[in-house]
Amino acid sequence: MSNPGGDNADACVPQALTDFVFDLYDSVTSSQIPEEQRTFYKTTFADLCAKYFSTSPWPSPQAIASECNGDPLFLALYREVTHRHWHSVGRPTIRDRIEGWHVYKELFDEILEDAEDGGSSASRPNFYILPEWTFDILHEFVYQFQGFCQFRHSLHNSATKHGLTLSSSNGGQIVSSKGGSASTEKDADKDDSNDAATDNKKINAPPHIVDNLTVVSQNRDAWAVESVLYYLHRLIAIGTSPKCTVPAYQYLGIFASVTLSRLECLVGDYTGCLDALSPILSSSSALQVMDEGLGGADNNSGGVQPQSAIQVVKSVFAARLSLAYHAGVSYLMLRRYKDAIRTLGEICSLHGFKTGQLRKDQIGKIYDRMIALLAILTHIAPGATGGTGTSSSSSSSSAGAVLLEDSVIRTIRDKHGSTLSKIDAGEEGYEDLFMFACPKFVLPAIPDYSKPSTPQKDNAYKQQVTKFQNEMMSQHTTRKLRSYMKLYTSIDVTKLASFNDTTTTTAAAKDEAEKQFLPTLIAYKHKMKQLECHSDEDETASSSSSPVDGKIGSALDIHYYITNNEDDTNKTSSSMVHVDEAEKQRRFENFFMGQISQNIDILKDVETMSTKV
Repeated sequence: MSNPGGDNADACVPQALTDFVFDLYDSVTSSQIPEEQRTFYKTTFADLCAKYFSTSPWPSPQAIASECNGDPLFLALYREVTHRHWHSVGRPTIRDRIEGWHVYKELFDEILEDAEDGGSSASRPNFYILPEWTFDILHEFVYQFQGFCQFRHSLHNSATKHGLTLSSSNGGQIVSSKGGSASTEKDADKDDSNDAATDNKKINAPPHIVDNLTVVSQNRDAWAVESVLYYLHRLIAIGTSPKCTVPAYQYLGIFASVTLSRLECLVGDYTGCLDALSPILSSSSALQVMDEGLGGADNNSGGVQPQSAIQVVKSVFAARLSLAYHAGVSYLMLRRYKDAIRTLGEICSLHGFKTGQLRKDQIGKIYDRMIALLAILTHIAPGATGGTGTSSSSSSSSAGAVLLEDSVIRTIRDKHGSTLSKIDAGEEGYEDLFMFACPKFVLPAIPDYSKPSTPQKDNAYKQQVTKFQNEMMSQHTTRKLRSYMKLYTSIDVTKLASFNDTTTTTAAAKDEAEKQFLPTLIAYKHKMKQLECHSDEDETASSSSSPVDGKIGSALDIHYYITNNEDDTNKTSSSMVHVDEAEKQRRFENFFMGQISQNIDILKDVETMSTKV
């Protein structure tokens, strides 16, 4: 990729492009009509990209500045959307990635300056951008941060492989363990460039690694996680403030919460991921957006109905998908299995996924990942998938059971039934499912290029997979334990221990087996205790004070307790496990709803058939 906005891009600006820029500028600053802007952003921009810029960058902001009166905020928006396109059609170099940081830094600085100066008001805001445009900006911001973190650590590993380090005491030179060095200082002098080339040969390392290491060392502040978090938190603070009534800022605050949640999940802070969603999902949030572009017009009064933050998120499907996916991963890693099933199950049961209309491109890939996550969740916490009622002694284990639609359960069975069967047979399988389903985790810290890398410590992906694998190691034993307890109403602890491959042939062995097995029974109950968000069935996550909060519950579908029975005659004692399984409740509504849905689809097909003979 070449540098966007170069001389070639500025040589000739097509008339169609200048008209587009003028119209888009008008829709952002003057007319502010959502449907008009949606046509420009979604359709016209894509058509121009395909016709003129499929393999080349758009003209620089300076080339089209006259079409927007040199408005710095609009020029920053233009620079971002064209850079995003250029980033997607080619393979970005290290300089393109760093240029991306300056693009977003300039845009957010302009937005924050406008907001803090009070230039926009509810009656006449300075600018307006669509919810989907807003989310695309913030989503790409975190995506490029993720890509740069991966590139940074990959470069560090490559440098270590070739014996390259960055000297901290020798003028910032690249030093090779095999001898030789190269300066990283910027110098346009030709002779110095020749000297650097000679050094690169002396270092005996691929030139692109030396060049990339040089550029990174000169731009250490690019994509620093502190700066990325600063911009997201500032946008959230402004956009979710009760004093803010400008839709553009409110959209920025709402979708910054969604992208911050994604960022926290990528760096492994799962509590932070859920906490970032509090401005959206908290019941105490009073954020209301007044925008006719959201489809909130009141047919009776002709006015515009206010929309809540979660309704704004649901109006942009990509944002809703990102929220559900990363919240689901976080709930899983925090051992909140019911909340994970509820969050992922709701979005996977959407009609578009059932018919296949939504299973396209990247959305289809995320859907497959969510189904894999649900396969893990329903296997380790079968009691959380519904189908159970409550009884007097087991209400704590089954109350509030989460129901998954039959179509989702069938999809899980079809896609991952064989893998789950292998797990039941004692083989490994959880790790493969998680490696397929989890996001690409990153280490946000800047590597120390003056020291060799340690691949195991620097691999965030492997760290999170290992953490998950350690948690799942106990699941095989506990699932086997649960399967035996479901067969009895009461069973001796030593007998239950013998079923779990514990030797109980002698009296001494039985006593020892009981002592060893009692902690396993207690640990199983403890591991399945979890926080639960008590939400309405139609909500994505939680209606409690925060997605992080909840009440202690259990993901078990059985209730058991242990008593100590003493035999005075033989002067012996034994422990008994008493099991009270929740009484199963036969449910028919899903079957009938499924049949009704099928009949509707059949009727639609019949109506489209030609009856002419």
